[in-house]
Amino acid sequence: MKKITNTERNIAKMEKRKLKLESGIISEHYPEIADIHIKIKNSYGKKNPITIERDFKFLPDSQAYFTVECLNKNCADGGFDMAKIIIAMIKNRKLTVEGELNCNGTSLPSDHSHISYKITIQYNK
Repeated sequence: MKKITNTERNIAKMEKRKLKLESGIISEHYPEIADIHIKIKNSYGKKNPITIERDFKFLPDSQAYFTVECLNKNCADGGFDMAKIIIAMIKNRKLTVEGELNCNGTSLPSDHSHISYKITIQYNK
């Protein structure tokens, strides 16, 4: 497994910040959304797996950037892209969806980190 250098990590972080800024505001893209709540159980490590629960809340004035970062410090280009799931939910006016995803990073084995998630969307009345 290749170790990520600080330079590579910093370049990846800058690229993600740029994408986040370019994503726009939720209310611009989805005016019908009151809030989006993502609850995640993130597990990583093979020998002694570490599990961390995380909560994300997106309001109308939040950035429309739905990628959750991978917690593995050697993963520079990965994460969990929740955008397709959220867009499909909005299109079908779904309230709740649950599932699992593997980190989409290329710098580590594909099974190095995974999440189980629950996404809840509240729509404006």
